[in-house]
Amino acid sequence: MTTLLSALTAQATTAAHPRPGAPGEAPCVCGSGTLADRPDATVVRHAATVAKAHAPGSDPARLTARLALAARLPGVFVPPLRADPVPLHGRLVTFWPYGTPVDPDDPDAAPWEAAAGLLADLHRTPAPDPALPPMRGPEKAARAVARLRATGTAHPAAAPVLRAWATLPAWARADAPMPSGATAVCHGDLHLGQLVRHPAPDGPWRLIDVDDLGVGAPAWDLARPAAWYACGLLAPDEWTRFLTAYRAAGGPAVPPTGDPWPALDVPARALTVQTAATTLTKALAAHRALDEVEQSVIDAAARIAALPQPQRSARTPGEWERTLPK
Repeated sequence: MTTLLSALTAQATTAAHPRPGAPGEAPCVCGSGTLADRPDATVVRHAATVAKAHAPGSDPARLTARLALAARLPGVFVPPLRADPVPLHGRLVTFWPYGTPVDPDDPDAAPWEAAAGLLADLHRTPAPDPALPPMRGPEKAARAVARLRATGTAHPAAAPVLRAWATLPAWARADAPMPSGATAVCHGDLHLGQLVRHPAPDGPWRLIDVDDLGVGAPAWDLARPAAWYACGLLAPDEWTRFLTAYRAAGGPAVPPTGDPWPALDVPARALTVQTAATTLTKALAAHRALDEVEQSVIDAAARIAALPQPQRSARTPGEWERTLPK
């Protein structure tokens, strides 16, 4: 029986070599590799081509619209190799050129300025007509919390995480539409794993992964580094580099000067809760204790849960963040 992984590898090979060699020619020796194999995404590479099987139930029309926008923005996204997804084993498959990812072993080389500039360019892009679907960041956070509810409510850390989730406004929990005026084009799941150099190995940085791309609140795309900073997991100078570069590039998610936190607080709290729910679910599945980093995110969620009600919609330094530099 052909598995999704083997079928996807065959598709990537065919896409990489659309013109098979002549009879008697030596077989391809490029080699294939699996880049990711999760329930929501399976990704393989063959030579310079990447094939991605998207999550079960992905909407073909919405995915096609997201591909079209990525193709229109080659200065922001790695452009897809074809305009429409291909069905395979009940999944939708897209094809991309390979890009060199961020080196996880060299945090000092993290491309914060490049990420900020790409986001600012994306956020200033007019939404296409017909409009993109909504950005799926809140939906992704809601799925993480739903998984925790399904598997881990008995753990003592689950209760404060779920209480913190309940403090968020309905739109941040995917229970209501985006706020009025939240009409920017957003990536929806920005982190350093979403940047690659294209063309490989040392081309300019570009964004990848269009699964959550859509119209919404641009502050969501800044929320993960903001949350890491608030939790003490991102150094102040790295946060400053990112925020300064975003503002310098004209990014609309935060005011050009002054305190950015009124715009960032709700999305940063939502990403903190999402991360806490995900890490706790994974730790429970692996039957292991939380590590120090995971515990710091759980602790931040507990601080969010403990906020007095009036402070849940307005930011004052020290409400839930660790002590941040002035």
